[in-house]
Amino acid sequence: MKIRLFEKRDAETVARLFHETVREINSRDYSSKQVKAWAPDDLHFRDWETRCSSRFTFVADDEGVIAGFGELEPDGHIDCFYSHKDYQRCGVGSQIYQAIEAKAIALGLKRLTVEASITAKPFFQRMGFAIVNEQEVICRGERFINYVMEKWL
Repeated sequence: MKIRLFEKRDAETVARLFHETVREINSRDYSSKQVKAWAPDDLHFRDWETRCSSRFTFVADDEGVIAGFGELEPDGHIDCFYSHKDYQRCGVGSQIYQAIEAKAIALGLKRLTVEASITAKPFFQRMGFAIVNEQEVICRGERFINYVMEKWL
């Protein structure tokens, strides 16, 4: 498994990975209406190429298969962070996270933040994040519970 920065050619695969993971993995913790709002039928509800290129997006490349990705914004916020549905609990997320943390340290950041889903909260706790607070957010008309979390570096 190689962790590398996102390349424009990864956009379609990242979009599909996001969609499939939310629809199959996050459906354990969220209703079908919530999951469909989170990952709409249109894979291109956002411009993945532009979005992923505008931040430090790390992908886990397993001999040409994108096994996961995570986005670090310059202010230390981790945005999208997903492991492919077929690569859950294989260490992919940990490897992506280590690359993100190393980049944050190289940038001189003192703190990382994330709004973690119910599904992702235990992972980020294992990575040393603490819950700041539980919050309710609205996405495409659906209400979601997630967790503001932080880690001091």
